[in-house]
Formats: sequence, C-alpha cells, structure tokens
Amino acid sequence: MTALTVKPLFSIVVLTLTLVVATLFISRPSPPSQFSLSPATPSGKCDIWSVQRLVEWRPCKWWLDGDLTALPAESNGYIRVDCYGGLNQMRRDFCDGVGIARLLNATLVLPRFEVAAYWNESSGFADVFDVDYFIQQMNGYVKVVKDLPPEISSRVPFRVDTSKRKGQFDYIESVLPSLFEHHYISITPAMSQRRDRYPLHAKSALCQACYNALRLTKALEKKGAELLQAIPKPFLSLHLRFEPDMVAYSQCQFPSLSPASLESVDAVRGDRKPWTGEMATIWRKRGKCPLTPSETTFILQSLSIPTDTNIYLAAGDGLMEIEGLTSVYTNVFTKSSLLSGEDFTNMHGNTKAALDYYVSINSDSYMATYFGNMDKMVAAMRAFNGMSKTLFLSRRAFADFSSQGLKGRELMEALWKAHSDDFAMGRGYALPDCFCEFKL
Repeated sequence: MTALTVKPLFSIVVLTLTLVVATLFISRPSPPSQFSLSPATPSGKCDIWSVQRLVEWRPCKWWLDGDLTALPAESNGYIRVDCYGGLNQMRRDFCDGVGIARLLNATLVLPRFEVAAYWNESSGFADVFDVDYFIQQMNGYVKVVKDLPPEISSRVPFRVDTSKRKGQFDYIESVLPSLFEHHYISITPAMSQRRDRYPLHAKSALCQACYNALRLTKALEKKGAELLQAIPKPFLSLHLRFEPDMVAYSQCQFPSLSPASLESVDAVRGDRKPWTGEMATIWRKRGKCPLTPSETTFILQSLSIPTDTNIYLAAGDGLMEIEGLTSVYTNVFTKSSLLSGEDFTNMHGNTKAALDYYVSINSDSYMATYFGNMDKMVAAMRAFNGMSKTLFLSRRAFADFSSQGLKGRELMEALWKAHSDDFAMGRGYALPDCFCEFKL
C-alpha cells in the first residue's frame, strides 16, 4: 500500500518545484540603466551601516588625560583671530588660532567674525557660541579674555597676514617677533600650516577648543533641540551641496541640468569657465565635481538606504534639481519646512549653519556629498561622541566607475564595495591630530 502512494506524491513535488523555478525566472528584473532608480538593493544586501567596522577614530589619550604643561606666569601679548567665510570655516580658523596662541604663549582675545552680505551675516562670535563656557573650558590650556586692559583696548591690533602663506610656515619665526614688538596683533591662520610641528600643549589647546569648549549659545541650543524634536526618528542627516555658486566654482559641466539651473549657474560663474575636452574628463575623475541630487539618490540606493528613510536635508539656500532626491526619497525634511516662517525668515546665515550642525551631530546617521568645513567638523564631533554611522559619498568613485562604462547593477555593486571599504576603515575625519586610530 505504501509503494502505491509514493509515486503520485513524488510527481506533485516535482511539479511544484518546476512552477516555482519558472515563476522566479519570468519575474527576475532586468538590470537598471546607469541612473535607473530601482528600489532593488545590490544583491539583497543590508544597508551600509551593517558593514563590520575594522577601525575607528577616538580622541587621543594624551589630549583627554589633560596632562598639560603649565601656562607661563606672563604672556607675550594678545592675539585676536580674524575669521572669514561661512560659520564652519570661521570655526576651523578659530580653533587653529587657539593652538597658535598657546604656541606663542599669548593671551587670546575673543575672535572677530566677518560681517558679510554674501552670507546674509551680521552675527558675531558671542551670538553663536557660549563665551563663558568657552573661557571656563579653556582654563589651563590658554588664557582667554573678554576685554583688553585699558592701555591696549583703544588700539587697533597690528595685522599679521598669514592666511596665504605656503609651505612649512613657522609661527614662532614669523609671528612671534611682531607679538613682542606690538603686544597686540590680529591674525588669520594659514591654510597650509603644519599642525604636526606643534608641541603637544599647543595641539591640546586646539583640540580642547574645537571639541570640548565651543558650545552653541543656550538660545541656539534650544532652537536646535526643538528642530531635532520635530524630525521623525530614526533619521539620516544628509549634507547635500548643489548650489549655483558651488557648481560654478567647481568648473564642471552639467549639460543635463534644467534651463533654469543652467541660467542660475551662469549668473554667478564669473571668469571660472568650465573645463572642456580631456581636461573636463580628468577633472571629473579626480572627484572635483559635486554630486547632483539624482546621482546622490543613486548612490543612496546602491548603499541599500531604504526609500522611506527619514532624511533631514542639512543644506544652504538655493539647492538646484532637488526633485532628483525628493521624487524617490519622499520623507525629506528641511529647516524651512519644520520651523515657522517668521523664525526661518529672520535667521542669519550663521544661525542656519549652526542649526544644521547641531542636528547633524545628533542624528542617527550622517552622510555628506562633499568634504567641506562643516562635514569635517560634524564627522569629527560624531567620532568624539562615539557615533559611528558617518559616511562621505565618494564623488571620485562615482566618476571613475561611470567613466569605465559601469551601469545599473554593476555600478551599484562597485559603489557598494568602495563605500563599504571606506566605512569599515573609518575614513574621513577632521583635525586628525586630535584623534588616534583604534583597531576593532
């Protein structure tokens, strides 16, 4: 009796398996075109944050232990740091200035922030950062004063221009003589300075200033907390840079942009004409061209970031072609959409940048399409706080793989590999002098 039931049962199993295989074969999707935004993820991988990290960066022990060289009883004079550009560039310059003041045994005067119509900016250092907290946290690292002594307060500081010096610029040899002579000087730190030549007590002052002492004012932190509370959780903070001035400055060609976007770029291009021919190809392959919102979206999908992810757009005004992102990732939030119209309209550039910074250092994850001053500061602060979900999208990898003719799923797989390697090795942090590598 048993022998009679085996054959029909075997036939049913075979038929069922045949139907399943046929269904899978018929329904298998074809590979997407180069910029197809299919919701399918590369080879069914989990998202990029699931990649096992091999290395992380933590604050160096010599800095956190606070083994400081005692400040000399007498300082050599007063230094004011003059800061220019956007908020995060000014913050970077000021951090450098703190290290220089300690290097030269100078007393630090509160910095002067540039008043710039271009940035819609008129706020000063005290409008953004908590001055009393900064002075308290820098105790023992460098002497800081709110006000100059009467015999100096009426004087204009002697200007020492160090901003464009190249090579191994030595502040002791080039600036200390002016400090001795005039007793009150102002500087803008050299962009190419060699921090690795600083003694540890000067590097410690720089690190302490950047990551422990610069706290937003209570009013700005309150506004930032309200903004953070309004964003659905969990969320990704995405610093997307594709404004007309940035595209013009890059000298890259973007022929697929809309006529309105091309007109906006041409209006601010000035004499920075885009590269053409072979130079344009080389320029793009070197990662000099900003990612468009559509390219950013393609990379996010390559990294298996779900399209229903809550995304806070940490970006300035005037982003172009944003529909390339929001047409696929529909849960996108901005300052203007979360704050009242009056609040947003009355904000200066530094305030907006400070809020983006606050949200980004507290977000569940952070990605950036550029490696600018904000990105360096945010990434380093997240590392300082032990927040590992931080990644810079690689313009160079995208351009290189695209130039090789990779499209669709092949391009997705290549982008996954490049970015998963970066994430595993913890690449991309600001002020590496303050951080040391730890193998996990």
